[in-house]
Order: sequence, then C-alpha cells, then structure tokens
Amino acid sequence: MTTNERSVGLRRVGERRFEVTNARGGRIVLGEGVDADFTPVELLLAAVAGCSAIDVDALTTRRAEPDAFEVTVSAEKLSDADGNHLGPVTARFALAFPEGPDGDRAREALPKAVAASRDRLCTVSRTVQLPTQVDFEIEPA
Repeated sequence: MTTNERSVGLRRVGERRFEVTNARGGRIVLGEGVDADFTPVELLLAAVAGCSAIDVDALTTRRAEPDAFEVTVSAEKLSDADGNHLGPVTARFALAFPEGPDGDRAREALPKAVAASRDRLCTVSRTVQLPTQVDFEIEPA
C-alpha cells in the first residue's frame, strides 16, 4: 500500500446492512434506508459536506472561530438511460462569524475558501466532478 492510497473494508452484518471500517478503527453501519442507518448515497453526500467543511474550516478559522457552521449537501437521485445516479450536487454553506475585524476577515475569506474547496482542495467533490474510473473486481473469499 502506498502512503497516498486510501481504503476501507466492508462486511455484511445483517440483511442489507453492512459495517464499514477504516485502518484507524472507525466504524459506520450502512443500509438501504429503511431505518436510521445511513445509505451509501447519504454517505457520499456526507463525504462531500465533510471534505469541503474541513477545507473551509481550515481556511476561515485562521481569522476567527465561527459562531455557526453548517453545510447541507443535496442531490436528486435519478434513474434514466444512464442507470441510477445523482443529478447535480449542491453544497450550501451557512456560516456566521463574530462581529469585529477578525470576523470581518473571516467573512471576506469565506467565498474564496468555498471556491478553493470546490475547484481544487476537496478530494471527494473533485472526484465526483471529474471523470473518475471505477473498477470492480471479484476475488476469492
């Protein structure tokens, strides 16, 4: 494994329920959306939100800590001639910074931070935006 490679493991834990683990011991249970478990599509949207939020947080909090920081990511799930996929993905940022010069600098930096995340920093949204080959292989268990 190279130092830049990222991977997760997935194992079945029940009927249409799976546990995803990472090398650091993190765990997420996912399912098909009949209970509170996240679906794979929701995890993809959460990954876009989380990746961009980390970028924007790093770039704006150098100036001021936010009073509020929320990101909502949404997309319509489509089924058409291209199969099942998402339509355009929209990330909406709602941040508030304190009054004063530091907050003013953070507010001023916000549009550039969001654009930098969208255009070059966020690996997740960049992967969704760019044509990215996804290969499927079958290995013996």
